[in-house]
Amino acid sequence: MKTYMAKPAEVDRKWYVIDAEGQTLGRLASEVASILRGKHKATYTPHIDTGDHVIVINAEKIRLTGNKLNDKMYRRYSGYPGGLKEVNYATLLARKPEKAIEQAVKGMLPHNRLGRAMFKKLKVYRGGQHPHQAQKPELRELRG
Repeated sequence: MKTYMAKPAEVDRKWYVIDAEGQTLGRLASEVASILRGKHKATYTPHIDTGDHVIVINAEKIRLTGNKLNDKMYRRYSGYPGGLKEVNYATLLARKPEKAIEQAVKGMLPHNRLGRAMFKKLKVYRGGQHPHQAQKPELRELRG
């Protein structure tokens, strides 16, 4: 029996809505990354983008366990001497809660051009509304 390999033209993409209210950041991010990669499908192929589109709503209502809200830092470096910027997650969630979820998911995707293509299918919104009603997204409950 031959192994099935999906072709990019044959991939059937769906849209899912995930409500982040009360969810833990890491558990939500790993589930979203799995959907973006397509690992929930029987036609999963590692070198082809077989994943679906994901819309995350209520990004500001995400949780972090333990003392991570104050201890965990979001860092970025400009490349210049003294160019390291650090912000703790309490400040990041207050200013840009979408960024916290995007960074967590991005770190769980492949770090190559395939991962960048997968990341483009992620949409994160602060409130309970999103502008993608025309795509008829399905509400997806997370495991656990």
